[in-house]
Amino acid sequence: MWDRIKDQAKNLQQSQSARGTGSGHGQGQSPYGGQGQSPYGGQGQGQGAYGAHGQGQGHGSGSSSGGTKAQLIGLFKTQLASVKTELKSGAYRDASMAMCALVAAADGQVEPAERQRVEELIVTNDVLQNFPADQLRQRFNQHVDRLLTDFHAGKAEALQVIAKAAKKPAEARAVIQTGIVVAGADGVFEPAEQQAVREACTALGLPPTEFAV
Repeated sequence: MWDRIKDQAKNLQQSQSARGTGSGHGQGQSPYGGQGQSPYGGQGQGQGAYGAHGQGQGHGSGSSSGGTKAQLIGLFKTQLASVKTELKSGAYRDASMAMCALVAAADGQVEPAERQRVEELIVTNDVLQNFPADQLRQRFNQHVDRLLTDFHAGKAEALQVIAKAAKKPAEARAVIQTGIVVAGADGVFEPAEQQAVREACTALGLPPTEFAV
């Protein structure tokens, strides 16, 4: 199933790259339309999301960066929707809520308005509608409360929950994608949020470069 989705994603990426030009410089084709370009404005090298190798420096601000982020999030939404029927386990539910909380509180703070915004994104997410909304809210808010009380202990607990999804690669990737979709919903993917995603990738045994972070 995942190989089929990767092939679909590669075809989508190729069609996107044919229409746009990237500002990164390096070797290999980035899976998001630029030559080795990070969609978040940083420097990237190594293996891209679906087997492409690239290296080079992305240029942080500007419409091309924003467009690339939107394409990345749109791609992940499409992939998540493709495996929606497989994402019904308690491990995915719990890990996704821990992931969303970790991203929301990535800098150790969560404003009430931001907390409410993320909660709404969670309960209206197409894939997460596999689960009762009250279960999602409860788990998300438990992690957020723990992170705000003791950030380091809360992060360790969240990463432990996230790591439990590592047994099934499709679920593990879906957890990371869910976190990125939620983090980028406001059009901004902060460095602290990217770091949270990288740490979650480590917990799941996945290379961060697969998700362009």
